[in-house]
Amino acid sequence: MADKKTSAMLRRVAAASTIGTAAEYYDFFVYGTAAVLVFGAKFFPSSDPLIGTLAAFATYAVGFVARPLGGIVFGHFGDRIGRKKALIVTILVVGLGTFVIGLLPDYSQIGIWAPASLILIRVLQGFGVGGEQAGAVLLTAEYAPPRERGFFASLVQLGAPAGFLIPSGLFALLSATLTHAQLMDWGWRLPFLGSIVLVVVGLYIRLRTEESPIFASIRETKAVESRPVVEVVKQFGPTIVKGVGAKLIEACTFAMYTMIVLAYGRAHNISESLLLQTIIVAVVLELLAIPMAGALSDRIGRRTTFIAGAVLQVLLVVPLFHAVDSGNRLAIQAAMILAISVGHGLCYAPQASLFPELFPARVRCSGIALIWQIGSLIGSGVLGLVAVKLIQATHGNSIGLVIYVALLGIISAVCIFLLPETAPARRGGDLHDWGAPQREAASREPHASAAFAARH
Repeated sequence: MADKKTSAMLRRVAAASTIGTAAEYYDFFVYGTAAVLVFGAKFFPSSDPLIGTLAAFATYAVGFVARPLGGIVFGHFGDRIGRKKALIVTILVVGLGTFVIGLLPDYSQIGIWAPASLILIRVLQGFGVGGEQAGAVLLTAEYAPPRERGFFASLVQLGAPAGFLIPSGLFALLSATLTHAQLMDWGWRLPFLGSIVLVVVGLYIRLRTEESPIFASIRETKAVESRPVVEVVKQFGPTIVKGVGAKLIEACTFAMYTMIVLAYGRAHNISESLLLQTIIVAVVLELLAIPMAGALSDRIGRRTTFIAGAVLQVLLVVPLFHAVDSGNRLAIQAAMILAISVGHGLCYAPQASLFPELFPARVRCSGIALIWQIGSLIGSGVLGLVAVKLIQATHGNSIGLVIYVALLGIISAVCIFLLPETAPARRGGDLHDWGAPQREAASREPHASAAFAARH
């Protein structure tokens, strides 16, 4: 009976984390799509469309700047008061911000206050998303059986492609059914206003989940850190640096192949609808690939799976841009599917179990948040903005982007190799003792050690 209850709660937690993450990434990615298609003209008018797109994407990058701060704050609360409570706050912060964007007047109506308001909301969204992924992944990973943790934790990763897929599909539908004038006038607002549905569903499901049993045990034994962020940096600084480096290729290429490629295609007069449709197909297939890659990481190891994805991204970057340059539908689809569905999936899935397994439970949420959000800031935010600038500086030539992705792939592969293998099936046990947080408390406090010995 207890096993059935645990299995039922694991399924509920995985569903809540996935849907909640999808809701928050929907909110984040709907802006990224609109930044390329709409916001350059509506909020950053310029005589050069590429300059407007660059300004709009710069505002997209602003959201990433706030993510590490959100990761620190919500990582702290996740380690101090619980994973569940932090997740409830993040979904409200991000979701309500997206809804408000749908109501914002544009530049022609309120002038400079339009982009200023957009930037403020992006900062708040980035702050909320900064605490989302670490908490959602961690809640599921701490419920999952150790030898299936890669599979179950990877289910949470479905939230990001799903959160991208829904707004992309909506914009593709709007582009196909509305005139350009209608889309620019009011149609672009619909995906932002509709986000409230996902927020309500995600919030409802999260309220019905229980706190992580491992965190509950830590709190019971008073092993909660008073300064988890400070402690994790002091004790695991080199691990965090290598984790950030490992994340770069995944963070950059997803932004590159799902959003920046639209700006690249515009510079080469490639049909936006063709690129959007191709990206949607590739992301749909990634929804199938991620759980498979998660399960693969349980069998062959997190590092092997992750490195395979990083190397594949490097090998595919030239064929992908060559396909886009050609404008050939089949070539673009084949390259996009391999790069996004397979390459990105192999990088993204094992992160959900690898990063939590690098840290002990008392500082786990803070450790994951720092890796995830600093890596995303550099990989998708700063480097994503640099990638758009490269398109402008090279007058649409892909050589800069090719070199760029190749270098990031090499850096990430080296950093992944330097991290320890954490899959229990490959190690013969957990790197950190997930199942007995009391032992962790006992090892840190003499009085707790005596009490633990007496009980066991």
